[in-house]
This record gives sequence, C-alpha cells and structure tokens, in this order.
Amino acid sequence: MSPSQTAANPAPKNIAKPVLLVVDDEEGPRQSLKAVFKKDYEVLLANSGEAALEIAQKHPIEVVVCDIMMTGMSGTELLRRLKDLCPTVEVIMLTAYETIETARQAIRYGACDYLNKPFDIHAIRTAVARALDKHRASTGLQNTVAKLQQLQQELGDQKVLSEMTRTKGEIYASVLHDINSPLTVICGFIDSITRSIGDTSNVDGEKLEEIKGDLSILTGQVHRCFEISRRYLSFLHGNASIAGSVSANQVFRDVKELLLRHPSARGHQLVIHQLPEDVTAEINGTDFLQVLLNLTLNALQCDAAPHCVEMSVRPMGEPFDLAAVREGSSQRFINRDGFVNNAPLLAITIEDNGPGMNAEQMAKIFEERFSTKEVGQGTGLGLSIVRRLVSEAKGGLHVRTKPGEGTAFTILVRTKR
Repeated sequence: MSPSQTAANPAPKNIAKPVLLVVDDEEGPRQSLKAVFKKDYEVLLANSGEAALEIAQKHPIEVVVCDIMMTGMSGTELLRRLKDLCPTVEVIMLTAYETIETARQAIRYGACDYLNKPFDIHAIRTAVARALDKHRASTGLQNTVAKLQQLQQELGDQKVLSEMTRTKGEIYASVLHDINSPLTVICGFIDSITRSIGDTSNVDGEKLEEIKGDLSILTGQVHRCFEISRRYLSFLHGNASIAGSVSANQVFRDVKELLLRHPSARGHQLVIHQLPEDVTAEINGTDFLQVLLNLTLNALQCDAAPHCVEMSVRPMGEPFDLAAVREGSSQRFINRDGFVNNAPLLAITIEDNGPGMNAEQMAKIFEERFSTKEVGQGTGLGLSIVRRLVSEAKGGLHVRTKPGEGTAFTILVRTKR
C-alpha cells in the first residue's frame, strides 16, 4: 500500500469517547488494535505518517499508537511532527526491530511509551490508559495557565486601572494583595507539574495521581483568583456585598491543603482542626477562605524562628459574651456594633506562640498600610481586608495578645440552624 493512501475513519460529531489514532503501514496491526480499543475509544486509522498528520490537523487526537518502522515517513519523524502540532498529544511507539538508537530517538522526541511487537493486550491497554491520563493532565495544566493569563490581562486592562486610580486607588492594592496568595500557590504548582510532566519516565502510577490532584488544586486556585477579582470590581462599582454560605469543614480543608505547601509554612508547625460534625457558615465562601488564609499567613510570618500556629474551631450554642471583652493593649473586638450576635455561632481561633504584640502595635494592626514586618516584607493590607470582610458578613473578630507569648484571633460567624 503506497504512503499516499489512507485508511482513516472520519470522526463523528460530538465524540464522547477519547480519540485514539493508530498508525501502521500494515493492515493487520491496525485492525487488531481497532478491535481491542473500539469499545472504549473512538479509533481512527492511518496507514502512513502523512495520512496521520492529515487526520491530526482535522480532529483532536488524544493518544497515538504508532509503528516506528514504516514506508515513507518514519514513526519517530511522525512523533516529532505530532508534538509540534499538539504538544499535549501522547504517543506510544511500537516496533518489531528494537534498537537502542530507535528507543533513544522515541524518548528524545517525547514518546509516552515504547512497546515491542507482537504486543501483549494487557500491556497495550495499560499503556494507552496511562497515556490518556497524562494527556488529560497536560491539557488541564494548559487550560489553567490560559485562564490565569486571561485573568492577568483583565487585571491589566487600562480602563479598570484608570477607574481604580480615579475613585478608590486602595482597591487596586487590595486586589494585588488578595490575589498574591493564590498566585504564590499557582506558581509553585505550575513549576512542580511542568517538571513532572516533562520527565516521561516518572509520570506513572502514584506520581500521575499526584499530578492530577495538583491540577485539581491549581484549577481551584485560578477560579479563586477570578472570584476575588469579581468581588473587588463589584465593590468598586458600589454593588452590595455578595452574600452566601459555605461548608465550614470544606474551607478548613482548603486552608490546610494550600498552606501546607506555602513557602511561609516551611520550618514551622501548622495544625488545623476540623469539626466532628460539619456546619454551614453564613459567609461568602471566597471571603471566608481569604480571612482564614490572611490570618494564618500572618501568624506563620510573625516570627522567622520556628514556632507553632494552630487553627481550632468550636460551635457556640449561646451568643458571644461581648461584655467580657475589655478593650485595651491585650485584647480588642472588631465590629462590635455591626456584629449580629445570634446563636448558633461558629468560633474559629488562629493562635500562634510567637512574639505577641505591644500596645502600639495592637492599636494599629487593622489600619491600612500598617505592618509589623520589616520594611519591604509586608503591605499592611492583610488585616484591614480581614476587618472589612468580617464586617460585611456581620461577624465579629476578637483579638488577644501577650508580648513574648503569642497572639490569638477568633472569628465569629453565624451558622445555619
């Protein structure tokens, strides 16, 4: 059969199955592989490298099984050109004449796997399933990065920046502060995932599952960046705060997942507890997560020396005893007048055993631009943002500190009955 001939199946519209392209200049292997995979995959066939490229240009291909030794374009050349066309396509190479050089070429050009003919059915099924998982992980990363770039472009829109500068310039600084935390996580994940996916020999089994989990977290962080930007744009244009409710334990899990990998947690002990029985907190989920992250990061960053930060939670069946809070250098209560002190409440305490605060620091901690960190190390926006978000939720914030012993912030929010 000549290289110009093709035995391709046109891809039907609205394909639900993953697409597998089989490339071999012999009819027998093509049909055998189609019989093996037709139940679970949309199988397209090509009898030459040229025909395979034509198909790949017309249809989204996820996995390719390709013979190395073919008439005309070799399998390794096809592999190189397929990767140029679509970097996330995964290619499994088959050969009846294995040599060290052909194996090296296949790996060098990005082959996902390398199997000998005649192939074992179980082995080829496993290889294709693994390749599909890797393709989806790579595609997920690519889509997430694209969304992040879109967000950065929106934030850079000159009309938005101009309006922010003209009306409420502090909002721009607040956006950058709030988005900095998820962006820190995103950058770390992208670097780790890119290196893992690039190392073909390590992307397998548990490692692949770890990458898929990281991609899920990464996608959630990009979504969170979008939510934060939308909230600030809404606030900028004078719209009312977006109410909401959220599973408390889910937010605590998210905080733990994010901060365990955050650079600020390195060298310190971080303990995050959950409720034995979950409750629904009456606060916007993005705001709740942002409040807890800001307070926990502040606690982690309060001292460079190793120290402990603990987040504890407890449901309250009675209103909070506001009369017991004596405003002064050792404790304060934020939003005393706006706090809806109706049970049931949820109290979340973030406590550290760091240096604590003196009277001057305690008096100024919620002022914009005030920071206890060294010059250039903090923006002074984190706690002012916490104050605003807690107040918008009609919650309360109790702060206690003692120099030399540490600081505790307790957030009080209503829960659904």
